[in-house]
Amino acid sequence: MKKWFFIVILVALFTAIFYNIHHSQVEARSYSQYYAWERSMIMDLKEDETGILIEINEKRLYLIKGNTILKTYPIATGKPGSPTPIGEWTIIHKASWGGGFGARWMGLDVPWGKYGIHGTNKPGSIGANASAGCVRMNNKDVKELFELVSNGTRVVIRGGPYGSFGNGFRTLLPGDRGKDVMIVQRRLEQLGYYQGTIDGVYGLGMERALNQWQKEKGLPITNKITQDIYEKLEIELFD
Repeated sequence: MKKWFFIVILVALFTAIFYNIHHSQVEARSYSQYYAWERSMIMDLKEDETGILIEINEKRLYLIKGNTILKTYPIATGKPGSPTPIGEWTIIHKASWGGGFGARWMGLDVPWGKYGIHGTNKPGSIGANASAGCVRMNNKDVKELFELVSNGTRVVIRGGPYGSFGNGFRTLLPGDRGKDVMIVQRRLEQLGYYQGTIDGVYGLGMERALNQWQKEKGLPITNKITQDIYEKLEIELFD
C-alpha cells in the first residue's frame, strides 16, 4: 500500500514539474513572439524585408526580418552633447575601416552630419553614452551584421517615448543638430519665417527666423529654444 502511495506521489510530482516547465516555455515563447512582433511593427517591415532597429535608451541594436528578430547586439550611443540621430535612415555606404571605427563601417543618410554604425577599439564603452553620435558595436558583432545587411537597408533609431523628441524637449541653441531641430525649422517655415533648407542644423538662418517670429509675437528675443518656445510654436509631444 505504501509502495503505491509513493508511486502516486512521484507521478504527481513529475507531472507538476513537467507542467511548470512546459508552461514557462510557452509563456517565454509567446512573449518572445509578441516582442518580435512589437518591434517589427515599429518599422512596418514586409515579410521578406530586413531592417535595423536601434534603441538608444536600451543600448541595443535589433536586426529584424518581417516580424522576427534575427539578432540582438549591445551597443554604445552618443554622448548628451553629441546625441545619436533619432529618426528613420538608410544605409548608404559600407566599408572596412580600422582604427577608431573598428572593423566595419555602415554609413547612414543623416542630412546634418556623418553618422554610422561601426566597430570600436574601445570595447569598454559598449553599453554607455560614449560616442560622437555614431552607434558603436563590438568588432565581432559589427563584422557579422555587415554581412547580413546591404546598402538600402532601413535603420530606425529611437531614443525614448516621444518619437523625434526622444525623452522630451531639449533646449536648443545655435549649433545644435537633430531631428528636433528639423521639426522647429519646418514649423517656422510653415509660419512663413524660415526660408532655408530643412537640414537639422540650427544656424544663422534659423536664428533670424526665430527672432523675427518672436518680434512679431511681442516675445523676448532669444536664440534659446526652451519648452515655452516649443509650446508657443504649437509643437507638442506625442507618445
